Amino acid sequence: MNKISEKITNYRWVICAMLFFATTVNYLDRQVLSLTWDEFIKPEFHWNEAHYGTITSVFSIVYAICMLFAGRFVEWLGTKKGFLWAIGVWSVGACLHAVCGIVTEAWVGMHSAAELASATGDVAVLVATVSMYCFLVARCVLALGEAGNFPAAIKATAEYFPKKDRAYATSIFNAGASIGALFAPLSIPPLAKMFGWEMAFIIIGAFGFAWMGFWVFLYDKPAQNKRVNAAELEYIEQDKSEQAVGAAPKQAVEQEKKLPFLKCFAFKQTWAFAVGKFMTDGVWWFFLFWTPSYLSTQFGIKTSEGLGMALIFTLYAIVTVLSILGGKLPTVFINRSGQNPYAARMKAMLIFAFFPLFVLLAQPLGMNFAALGRNAAWIPVLLISIGCAAHQAWSANLFSTVGDMFPKGAIATVTGIGGMAGGIGSMILQKGAGNLFVHAGETNMTFLGFEGKPAGYFIIFIICAVAYLIGWVVMKALVPKYKLVTEDMQ
Repeated sequence: MNKISEKITNYRWVICAMLFFATTVNYLDRQVLSLTWDEFIKPEFHWNEAHYGTITSVFSIVYAICMLFAGRFVEWLGTKKGFLWAIGVWSVGACLHAVCGIVTEAWVGMHSAAELASATGDVAVLVATVSMYCFLVARCVLALGEAGNFPAAIKATAEYFPKKDRAYATSIFNAGASIGALFAPLSIPPLAKMFGWEMAFIIIGAFGFAWMGFWVFLYDKPAQNKRVNAAELEYIEQDKSEQAVGAAPKQAVEQEKKLPFLKCFAFKQTWAFAVGKFMTDGVWWFFLFWTPSYLSTQFGIKTSEGLGMALIFTLYAIVTVLSILGGKLPTVFINRSGQNPYAARMKAMLIFAFFPLFVLLAQPLGMNFAALGRNAAWIPVLLISIGCAAHQAWSANLFSTVGDMFPKGAIATVTGIGGMAGGIGSMILQKGAGNLFVHAGETNMTFLGFEGKPAGYFIIFIICAVAYLIGWVVMKALVPKYKLVTEDMQ
């Protein structure tokens, strides 16, 4: 490297902070429905778990389909414009939820929420159906925009950080998901209780428009950004410098060249990333979407009361702290053993894959401490928080494997492909969970000592607990060792 006399700037961390706030807003917008449906929306529109499961599963599959193209869209427009479009669309979608009640009233010929809530018989079924489709439209717009967040964020990370720092930077901005989920129970239920659930969607949705104003002025590529000095630029581009030593000119060019969209599917590296996302994304989304309902169903705890807010807040506080620490683990392995980034990440991910097994104990221990009453909910929440923290650490490293193995011109595209796989996995889990819970409640199903809906939750918890180990084994089988993707690979 050349010697630079000036002190290095740290503007890359400003960009990382912007990615963090975007992800925070992303998950706040996503959480409004899960924190309001059971207490506020369900009674008004006569929903059950099947209605909610349909909405969350359709959101997942639309998100999945959009993720497939979102990466290519970001590659085409560039990180700056692509991110602006993504957050603008999802903010509109978030606010659209607020008009679902008005549209339902107009469609069924009623004039207030009280009339909707008092409907009976076939009219109640009509209200539930019409309102569900209204929310589906809003969720589809939300999914369309939110699909662009991670492809754009991963691309920005690859532009502003060398490979050795990417997992840590990714874990920081990915912690925005936990922070969003952390502050959601402290803000959304009180907003819904004070101003109505509609205003909760509007107020939270408006945050995205504020973020856009900052992004316009703060983001440019490192080489074009006046806030990045020569020393920082050299640090950011250190991988390029290292590859240039002893590398053929063709290889250096390929690092920036875009890969054809369909050709991305020809690489085992793409499928390894997709399998990792398919197996595990649905687990995170399940706990994100269903934990408030789980607390209400099994312990009678509402999200608008102090205990409910404390439980959800504690869950995601633990997730936030532990997930950031987990993102640092591969860097420790690299510094101590000199392993390549991919090998270090896979080693870290194997460790993280064992922690979701704690979720297996959530239901049994929660039942054994039933004498504590509603306070017994702390036990499963703490165990679930360990599993969720492991997911976020796993996810940060999984995202970073794309930057390790693919040229920058393909990172957003491959991230989108993996996001599609994750969305499909989530759709299957969300829809299956909703139908299972309704079936378990109606038939009083039994499973390993649990009856009714608690039995259904235990089945889903088992699936969530083992998903990471299965995902890791398949990934390792597909890509046992680090191998950089180039366009001439077959």
